[in-house]
Amino acid sequence: MIDEIAGNNAQFTAWRQDIHQHPELGFEEQRTAKLVTDKLTEWGFDEVHTGIAKTGVVGVLRGKTLAARTIGLRADMDALAMTENNQFAHASLNQGKMHGCGHDGHTTMLLAAAWYLAKHRDFSGTVHFIFQPAEEGLAGAKAMMDDGLFERFPCDRVYGIHNMPGIPQGEFWFREGPLLASSDRFTIDVHGKGGHAAMPQHAVDPMLIVSAIISGAQTIVSRNTAPLDSAVLSFTDLHAGSGTFNVIPDTASMRGCIRSFNDAVREHAIQRLEQLVASTAHAYGATATLTIHPGSYPATVNDPQATQLATDVARAVVGDAKVNPDCLPISGSEDFSFMLQAVPGCYVFLGNGVEGETGGVSVHNPSYDFNDNIIPVGASYFVQLIKRELPSR
Repeated sequence: MIDEIAGNNAQFTAWRQDIHQHPELGFEEQRTAKLVTDKLTEWGFDEVHTGIAKTGVVGVLRGKTLAARTIGLRADMDALAMTENNQFAHASLNQGKMHGCGHDGHTTMLLAAAWYLAKHRDFSGTVHFIFQPAEEGLAGAKAMMDDGLFERFPCDRVYGIHNMPGIPQGEFWFREGPLLASSDRFTIDVHGKGGHAAMPQHAVDPMLIVSAIISGAQTIVSRNTAPLDSAVLSFTDLHAGSGTFNVIPDTASMRGCIRSFNDAVREHAIQRLEQLVASTAHAYGATATLTIHPGSYPATVNDPQATQLATDVARAVVGDAKVNPDCLPISGSEDFSFMLQAVPGCYVFLGNGVEGETGGVSVHNPSYDFNDNIIPVGASYFVQLIKRELPSR
């Protein structure tokens, strides 16, 4: 842990709580991006670039010694479209918007690391501080890359952190290879033939067809995916009819998602679902379409060498007892996966606290809040990563 960072945590906490009070959705993070830009400029960054993928910011900081090696550090800035339940002083002032996943804390940890490194510059090479918009379902990482992120700011490695309730405060959990699952969101539209509920022989009932699709789709996991592989296929939304008791509707529509840790499993599951949807509808005399929506995320896959180095750094920051080097993967998804497809690196979970204690409420919960006690932990980790990756000469 870096004492200078820990000693300034009251200021960092004020920044974090200010961001929390003013949440902004994906590609709308104007206020947050300005705060980041103003801080980096104030601290004398060599370059500050704005407007990348609309609201993204990249700060370029060069060490005291020139060197070709470059490291990227990334934080996401966007909030969720949900209403906050908390009543504390820094609760959201923007109705229907909330930092329910801790991106306010991620941004602050990276700002704290930027503050320290700008003061000392005790490294050789260049650090790119990547403040990313629109992680929550809008693939802001990919949007920044499509806008030339790694062509304009090349990185030899890239690192990121996600806070995690359920992990004890200040612990680091790592995993080489797949850490988070891919996520493919889909809609299925079934077109049958409506009619009177008392005379179903004259109709083609889409309600029956969607129930058959839901049941049949579960075999994609249980019978089409190898037992040592894994996949999740969930149906989450179903609409049909107009609130009547005696009318068979013409159409039905449902939504869901497919998640896996392996590209081959992912592609096979999508292919099988497409076949099952079409064939089931045909068997009942109807038609159906499967639409995979833009914004799907690949699996988040950590590079082994970068993960080993990052694990060693975390041990130096918090001690061996607070580092889990081989945690189980989680079936949630994260668009840092796009960056890891282009550049080797490591994504890590940082414990926000356990249930019943500070920071223990789950992310995406209206009562969640980021645990400000872990700001110095994440910031010190980022700084020590840079010192290890870009040692001063």
